[in-house]
Amino acid sequence: MEELKIRPIEDGTVIDHIPRGQSLNVLRVLGVDTSTRDVVSVAMNVPSDAMGRKDIVKVEDREIGSKEADIIALIAPDATVNVVRDFEVRDKYEVSMPDEIRGVLNCPNPNCITNTREPVETVFDVRDGEIRCDYCGTVLTDEVAEYLG
Repeated sequence: MEELKIRPIEDGTVIDHIPRGQSLNVLRVLGVDTSTRDVVSVAMNVPSDAMGRKDIVKVEDREIGSKEADIIALIAPDATVNVVRDFEVRDKYEVSMPDEIRGVLNCPNPNCITNTREPVETVFDVRDGEIRCDYCGTVLTDEVAEYLG
């Protein structure tokens, strides 16, 4: 049986070890939508010895920043980011959970000041495995992707 493969990229970022079914949420974090001009490859439900099944995202000609990697950690805490230059992995690191998240997540509490007409940026503290709204104290559930802005 012939195996289908995604072609290697010359320059860009490969995000590996994304939990199965979370690649589309990773694309949301990266701001990838129909207006994106970058070439993006998504592999879903890929066999993995360590994870059983995983997703992989490749974005050509773009190196993601640490803020984006920190937000990816909320969705894929064991993800690895591979920076590719000239078809070679030049830098590889694991994502890490940020201490604070600004302007990325929406608070689910309808009475939170961030959900009023006031121009207030959302701020969430990340401590002891909890993601808590700085303004109203609401704790987000395990499905953090639901709250992506």
